[in-house]
Amino acid sequence: MKIRLMVMLILTMLSGPIRAAENVVLITIDGVRWQELFRGLDRRLAEHEDYSARSDELISRFWRDASADRRGLIMPFVYQVLTGQGVIIGDRDRGSCARMSNDWNFSFPGYNEILSGVTNDAIDSNAKVPNPERTFLELLQQNPAFEGRTAAFGSWDVFPYIYNVERSGIPVNTGLASTPANEFEQFLNTLQQDISPHWPTVRHDAFTHHYALSYLREQQPRVLHIAYGEPDDFAHDGKYDEYVFATRRVDGFIEEVWQTLQSLDRYRDNTVLFITVDHGRGQEPVETWQHHASQRAVEQYMTGLAMYEHGIEGSDAIWMAAMGPGIPARGMVVPDTCLTAAAIAATLMRWLGEDYRDYNDRMAAPMQEFLP
Repeated sequence: MKIRLMVMLILTMLSGPIRAAENVVLITIDGVRWQELFRGLDRRLAEHEDYSARSDELISRFWRDASADRRGLIMPFVYQVLTGQGVIIGDRDRGSCARMSNDWNFSFPGYNEILSGVTNDAIDSNAKVPNPERTFLELLQQNPAFEGRTAAFGSWDVFPYIYNVERSGIPVNTGLASTPANEFEQFLNTLQQDISPHWPTVRHDAFTHHYALSYLREQQPRVLHIAYGEPDDFAHDGKYDEYVFATRRVDGFIEEVWQTLQSLDRYRDNTVLFITVDHGRGQEPVETWQHHASQRAVEQYMTGLAMYEHGIEGSDAIWMAAMGPGIPARGMVVPDTCLTAAAIAATLMRWLGEDYRDYNDRMAAPMQEFLP
């Protein structure tokens, strides 16, 4: 009888939530293709007179004749370090598949899917409309262990709506630090006001990055989302060279985030880092690298792309990577089925010892590929 009770107890422990980490940092990068991460520089685009004014610099820095030498040059930290210490998925050349499950393949539906774990068909535009779904950060706020311990920083000014800040109360910074916590944040405020942005709705990623790092050091949240955005906007502008350089800068930012986490007692060896993107981009015809939209999106929302009657093929293809306590060092994983972004939120909650079903049973279940 005692042996039977012991076996039942062990099985219960194995099936229930197991806390692997005290903290989670989620990083999203808007629209960075899996091709640049796993294949390296696309020479067609790098040498294209319409897309690359800095072609020679691109070729010098990022082109190597052998694919094995070229792979990972644009994102050396993400590709090399996470492949060595964690799990990385999305290299379709090797049969490793990850995708968006929403029916639109652009940003608001994509970020909602990542953050809420729910695919809501009614989220069908990038309009500044409060999100009806609750992100996993908002759900965790119900738990006293996470109350006041979540935050988000983004370059895109739609994130306050994605997080529905009026309802959720999640601190979401997409502009100036409203109450600077230190002289450095005051300096960032001044500098941001003095530098012209490239786009009216997206600030420079450097500001997002440094505001987030300052908050990380000062407030030490348990869950932090940092959302970089420049690569997507440079791609929409048709500037492949700037898209690549922006992606390389973001890789450096991610490395600095990880180094900062390892330098702080609260986070060292106690924090999971998860990185993904909100959508893919096209590949053929060549000009579709600039775009992303499903067939339904070009029919109903992005009508300016109506010439692509099947949508932008490949814009559902994403990649994801993670490392930290509780994540096995499996490197490149080829899942049995194509993983979806809707499973990210529950996976992050699982690492924190929380069962998504206690918060929202509509969420997609955790991805076993990232779990012990």
